[in-house]
Amino acid sequence: MGNKSTSHSSVSYPQHDDPAYKKCQELKMERWIQMHYQIKEREQAMELARTRELFFWLSGFYLTSFFVTVSYYQRFKRPVVFLPMIPLTFLCGYYADMAYGSKLHRIKAEANMIMEHEPELLHWPGGLPSVASIDEARVEAEMEKKMHPHHS
Repeated sequence: MGNKSTSHSSVSYPQHDDPAYKKCQELKMERWIQMHYQIKEREQAMELARTRELFFWLSGFYLTSFFVTVSYYQRFKRPVVFLPMIPLTFLCGYYADMAYGSKLHRIKAEANMIMEHEPELLHWPGGLPSVASIDEARVEAEMEKKMHPHHS
């Protein structure tokens, strides 16, 4: 073992104005943003996959109902049997557009338009939370527990 002693004053910590430290922080932030973006992409892909699965199920139900309705109509010649097919047709069309059509593109275009031209609609009630407001709420909740322990 050596006889080296490191005094507290000889230890150097990175300064915030150090370019290498700033670059490291920027890279960390960029990776964090990319990771969250990829998570959101995966969530959107899962939601689209769910919509497509629902569309497959719904279209199978629709086709079965349609053939049963046509069969019933051929026997009894009553056009009123086709009435339940009207809302099912709209529903099936909606999910087909959502799963394979341009509905998602239209939704994204509308969202972009809202972000550009109506940003006031996007503000959170009470504003964006800050670290201070979160800490304040936590302290208030702890104080409330201490003052009223039986209300939890």
